[in-house]
Amino acid sequence: MNEKIYKTQSGCIHYWINLGQDPEKATLIFLPGLTADHRLFDKQIEFFEGIYNVFVWDAPGHAKSWPFEFNFSLSDKAKWLDDILSLENIRYPVIIGQSMGGYVGQAYAELFPNKLKGFISIDSAPLQRKYVTGIELWLLKKMEPVYRFYPWKSLLKTGTNGVATSEYGRKLMHDIMMIYDGDQKRYAKIAGHGFRILAEAMETNLPYRINCPAQLICGEKDHAGSCIRYNNAWHKNTGIPIAWIKNAGHNSNTDAPEEVNSLIEKLINKI
Repeated sequence: MNEKIYKTQSGCIHYWINLGQDPEKATLIFLPGLTADHRLFDKQIEFFEGIYNVFVWDAPGHAKSWPFEFNFSLSDKAKWLDDILSLENIRYPVIIGQSMGGYVGQAYAELFPNKLKGFISIDSAPLQRKYVTGIELWLLKKMEPVYRFYPWKSLLKTGTNGVATSEYGRKLMHDIMMIYDGDQKRYAKIAGHGFRILAEAMETNLPYRINCPAQLICGEKDHAGSCIRYNNAWHKNTGIPIAWIKNAGHNSNTDAPEEVNSLIEKLINKI
């Protein structure tokens, strides 16, 4: 994987890419969730690198993509992603987004409906307004102080044990969170801003249709918010296939990497 940097007016985005395969083949675009970084997809990169073209980033403000001004929207993230894909001449993107990464993927599908060749949601949820209540939207906009004043040791424990069930998944998330050890203010800003722009994207009431082959993936033990309820409704309303990952939490791609990799491969074969 080659590390590269894309400069925006708000800051620099670091991303890792390997385009060693046929450019006519799919490029797997891995987008980590809120507060996570590119390492979240280590097991996927390890498996798919050398088979497909692969891409993963540290989202704006996260990990190495810092410093960064928090003056951007979810659509801005999708536009920056498209700028990078265009710069790298990636013509067949398949977005694989975990949690917040799945929301970025839906924003991308809304802005560039003819570019996206495949979409996989891992423990994410639909971006349409109809799926959330007014109270949920209000709470999403008020999360920064919660993360800022929550005791760091307790937050570290919740942020690791609460998103993964496996020893590997928990250790990985612990290592990722430790980037912000001693700078809880930055961690709170990343989380608070992320939830706020998510709520604002929902409030636009755009259709956010997925017009390409798609797959929903959700851990059976995903207790992050109402993720299980959202995914049940998403599957029921759209008919997008859903796979429930046994004994996996919110980061199901770290708890059951072989099973998730198999599902990714199946979708690519359909494309």
